[in-house]
Amino acid sequence: MGLWIVRGLLCVLLVSLAGCHHHECDYAVMGADEFVMDSYVIRQGKFAILEMMGVDVEELDPEAMCEYKDVIAEDDILNIAIYHPKRKDLMESVQFINHTVGGYRVTRGKVDLPDIPSVTVTGLTLEEARAEIREAFQQQIQDVEVFVTYHDRLTRKVELAGMVQHANVPVDGKIRLYDVIANAHIPPDANLFMSYVIRDGQPMAVDLYKLMNEGDMTQNIVMRGGDKVFIANKADSNVMVMGEVNHPKPVQLPYGFMSLREALVNAGGIPFTGNRRHIQVIRGNLQCPKIYVLAWEHIVHLPNDSLLLMPGDTVYVSAKAITEWNRFISQLLPSAQAFQIGYGAFRIVND
Repeated sequence: MGLWIVRGLLCVLLVSLAGCHHHECDYAVMGADEFVMDSYVIRQGKFAILEMMGVDVEELDPEAMCEYKDVIAEDDILNIAIYHPKRKDLMESVQFINHTVGGYRVTRGKVDLPDIPSVTVTGLTLEEARAEIREAFQQQIQDVEVFVTYHDRLTRKVELAGMVQHANVPVDGKIRLYDVIANAHIPPDANLFMSYVIRDGQPMAVDLYKLMNEGDMTQNIVMRGGDKVFIANKADSNVMVMGEVNHPKPVQLPYGFMSLREALVNAGGIPFTGNRRHIQVIRGNLQCPKIYVLAWEHIVHLPNDSLLLMPGDTVYVSAKAITEWNRFISQLLPSAQAFQIGYGAFRIVND
């Protein structure tokens, strides 16, 4: 009976939302075997789940795993210090700019220092830039030493948003995604399934859950300047648990999947009014969903990781036939009693 109720609800949704009054769909009704097989796919991770949802995912470019030569870029801000045994005045003037202005900003590819012409530094490593600046000083002053570090990198950063404590992390050609997330101090219940990395305006095929929770280093890409990382809230994906449960509600899926047993526990379990032989999982497009029909025996005897839910699923526990009958009677009784009272009054008047 519960399955027909669900089908009726789905038909109402189809009429109201899709406007397809004449559209009919043969709902795919499946059993525990099919649900277990699909659960094995879900266990493969984020991109297997997305493919089940009909989302095309491109493979990760192998180049994303490769370290690269880190060079100075436009708008980088450098700390530059010099040492000379006799030119204390020059040392202090260079250091004064570091302290008061906040460093030497790369403008039009160059930096400007006291007593020497502008030095081109873009495209150079810190060591190469140090040698160039030292050479420029050596043409006028002998025995000078130069030291160069980064003070800030306005474009060579990873930007972070969402559930993070730090808005950006600088890159150096070697820092990887795991270290960036560790530096961002995300909460332990962050939704890693809905989190993503964007490069050049496109999402990357990186599974943050596998990286952070399973230690899958094949997801540990080398970060580049301009990359964006968004860490989602734990409530950004869920399943609905409805019908004959003690607390019908959405249940959060911070990792992209959850066992059916855990979802039912989160909803307070199945009361005596529920039909434990008719637990349904509705998955996919509401116009033509898959409907899996399971029994409590499957949930008790099969491993948790073989009965997995994914975002967007709806769990519906049907009511027992006697429960539906009792509800029908409870709704009918007030009307029947009113009819009897009215009929009794009619007989008194007419007698």
